[in-house]
Amino acid sequence: MELKRIIEERRSVQLFQDKEVPEKLMKELLETAIWVPNHKMTQPWRFVFVKGEAKKRLASINQKLTEEKCEDGEREKLGQLAFEKINNLPFIIMVLNELNEKEKLQEEDYASTSCVIHNLSLLAWEQGIGMIWKTGKLSFCDETTALIGMKDNERVVGMLQIGYPAKVPKALPRKDVNDRITILED
Repeated sequence: MELKRIIEERRSVQLFQDKEVPEKLMKELLETAIWVPNHKMTQPWRFVFVKGEAKKRLASINQKLTEEKCEDGEREKLGQLAFEKINNLPFIIMVLNELNEKEKLQEEDYASTSCVIHNLSLLAWEQGIGMIWKTGKLSFCDETTALIGMKDNERVVGMLQIGYPAKVPKALPRKDVNDRITILED
């Protein structure tokens, strides 16, 4: 598949088939995805594959977070749905990046790590695998950061929920890029 087509057809996927995503394949895709622009070659990224009992603990954290914000009558039902939503995901990667002591490099490192995520999404799409990049409360709460072993000098860039798409969303229109270009000549 050509790159232009992959970029234009890639979608954020939230509904997945009940089909395993091979860990070996995800490692191979990450080996290529890390080839991004990275000022000073800090290579600040770290990837945590959340599976097995750890995935169940993450699902329980999601259940607790959901139950905390629900009305009494809906708490148990919505909490169980929140648990199943995470527990049924075929593959989860938490993406972290090391916080550089230099503030300028922190932003550049975040941008580079974001590029890794985007590369991974394109490489996965080429293999018929979809994902969505999540940055909600579950990704950043203390229970999750403890579960994934986040260090004091790291931050979560996002949680990648990955799998073979059960449903691919339709493309949303993009604004005309020409309306976003400024040309300075003098």
